[in-house]
Amino acid sequence: MVSRVIFLNGTSSSGKSSIATELLRLLEEPYFHMSVDDFNAMRSKQRTLDLGEDGLAEVLHNTRAGFHRAAAGLARAGNNVIVDHVLSEPWRLTDCLAVFQGLDVLFVGVRCLPTELRRRELVRGDRPMGLAESQLASVHAHGVYDVEVTSDESSAAECAQQVILGLAVDRPPAAFELLRRLTSTAQ
Repeated sequence: MVSRVIFLNGTSSSGKSSIATELLRLLEEPYFHMSVDDFNAMRSKQRTLDLGEDGLAEVLHNTRAGFHRAAAGLARAGNNVIVDHVLSEPWRLTDCLAVFQGLDVLFVGVRCLPTELRRRELVRGDRPMGLAESQLASVHAHGVYDVEVTSDESSAAECAQQVILGLAVDRPPAAFELLRRLTSTAQ
């Protein structure tokens, strides 16, 4: 059995975790949901705060790099994985393209209008206001996906159904491969 990776990329509060929850409910095969937020939550908080700005930046970089490797490792071990991530810095995408090389990755863009992002941040109360909106330009800057969903127009269940339709297409996902070619020619 070849494992699959459904890679959800979108800003904070765009609906990735809700879509992943629906995918877990709807998909016939077992999947793991790996969220960068959950991965960050595993780290001790007080020790991290004591590091200062440069130390914190290094810890966050290493956390994201570790998250990429953990998700890819789970898939390489034969597990299906839903990755829930925010590719808000160019190195994150470049790293994922390298780390997920050789895996079957369906790259899904999760989009949401700024007005809805602000509303969700307000309701959540656990994120700085404006964080999601500040990520909009960078998160989707690469512009290439296998599937795109719009979570302010469709429910999480409807978005999950669109992703499942993307899995059913009779050709392998191509976005990660195309992005690898684009980044290698740009260097």
